[in-house]
Amino acid sequence: MTKSSRPGPPPKKKTPDPDRLERLVAEANRARAAREQGYRERALKILPWVCGRCARSFERARLRELTVHHRDGNHDNNPPDGSNWELLCIYCHENEHAREVDARAAGGVEGPSASQAATHRPLDGLADLLKKKPRG
Repeated sequence: MTKSSRPGPPPKKKTPDPDRLERLVAEANRARAAREQGYRERALKILPWVCGRCARSFERARLRELTVHHRDGNHDNNPPDGSNWELLCIYCHENEHAREVDARAAGGVEGPSASQAATHRPLDGLADLLKKKPRG
């Protein structure tokens, strides 16, 4: 390519406006907090303060450790009867989402319908091994 056939200087890249980015993030966080606060408060009014997995009971002082899990994974699906909600402690809630991520990574189906019966039988044939006569 000759010097005369080169295009002009490359267009200057626009630098992101940090103030605009900060405003967008703050707005998104406010919207999420408002949405969560709405269904969380409703869930705490209609559901018992017990973790749906480990059955741990919560008093008002530790209520911040109780979270709302959406059974179908859709945080915008908040029926008034709470049928899509399940109260989980922070540990069980984290575990539930980790299981979904692991299932997706393994090529499985995510969500509550993903649980299937185990097909691997790790102790299959153990009885035959134990019946064999020892050497000696």
